[in-house]
Amino acid sequence: MVVMGHIIGPFGIHGWIKINPYTELIDGLLDYSSWWLSRPNDQWQEVQVDDARISGNTLVVKLKQITDRTQASQLKGMLIAIPRSQLPDLVEDGTEGYYWSDLIGCEVVNTTGVALGTITGLIETGANDVLRVQSASKEVTEILIPFIEQFVIEVDLRHARVVVDWELDY
Repeated sequence: MVVMGHIIGPFGIHGWIKINPYTELIDGLLDYSSWWLSRPNDQWQEVQVDDARISGNTLVVKLKQITDRTQASQLKGMLIAIPRSQLPDLVEDGTEGYYWSDLIGCEVVNTTGVALGTITGLIETGANDVLRVQSASKEVTEILIPFIEQFVIEVDLRHARVVVDWELDY
């Protein structure tokens, strides 16, 4: 399973939910009519998407199995995944590609080996994407690093590590 977003909470009274997608394009999850939901370290359960629309930087979705706000509220915080076998292959110029969700949880270190923190998400800004890093420092809670070649030196998924040309005081 590839985690592609999480449920923020209910939206309205008819069972709609608000989604924070981890996809490059905000509507990337809408390419799939079936999603798998789970809480961390729990079993996945399949659900069917009935209807959806974009609302700012989030998706508002109606699942066939959810009919009211109470049921929708119970989904808050659940992860949304798609089986990796259903996703397109990511091979670029002979190198292995990755999905944004593959970066979540990776350790971020700078070029001098200083641990900066852990990736918690990515933000699409229009100009360039930005890594959201939960800081390893007590002075700073979150670090935002532009996800561009100038600053992201290496993505090593095998070791769950991203090397950046960045300092804590930037």
